[in-house]
Amino acid sequence: MNGHGDNNGNGNGDGGFSGVEWDYIRRHHRHELADNQCSSALVKHIKAPVHLVWSLVRRFDQPQKYKPFVSRCVAQGNLEIGSLREVDVKSGLPATTSTERLELLDDEEHILSIRIVGGDHRLRNYSSIISLHPEIIDGRPGTLVIESFVVDVPEGNTKDETCYFVEALIKCNLKSLADVSERLAVQDRTEPIDRR
Repeated sequence: MNGHGDNNGNGNGDGGFSGVEWDYIRRHHRHELADNQCSSALVKHIKAPVHLVWSLVRRFDQPQKYKPFVSRCVAQGNLEIGSLREVDVKSGLPATTSTERLELLDDEEHILSIRIVGGDHRLRNYSSIISLHPEIIDGRPGTLVIESFVVDVPEGNTKDETCYFVEALIKCNLKSLADVSERLAVQDRTEPIDRR
């Protein structure tokens, strides 16, 4: 697993993870890796409380709430393990559709895991885990988000190229998750307390 902290200035300088981040990764982000696969984990610090970020992440049936590359999603089942979703990808990416299965949805620990089981793209045997952890940022409740993945390296590509491509997608998703969450958090703080 090659680690990459987020690039918004609150990593620890060497592109690696802090002790706390490593602890969460070891606990929640275990992937069985075959020879032809690559894996990585990314970290994002979001200035919004966990419950708010989780309200977006846990919506397996509505990834387009924060994932900029998703144009629409049709989910089957009622969000139990094994539920499937058909995701349509916006044009311009080397994919059009993705069929994804919900592997884990833990509302107590704030962990979501999905596996791609079909679709028109090059991500074979892709699975990802995203976990949310409370932290304090600038004196306010914030969220440490860790997303890790494992995927086959396609014929003709290197592990580095494959990891770099997937990491770029996840970075976009995490940045968008931060933007949406932080907007909601600001709205939360500016709502009047007394609504009588």
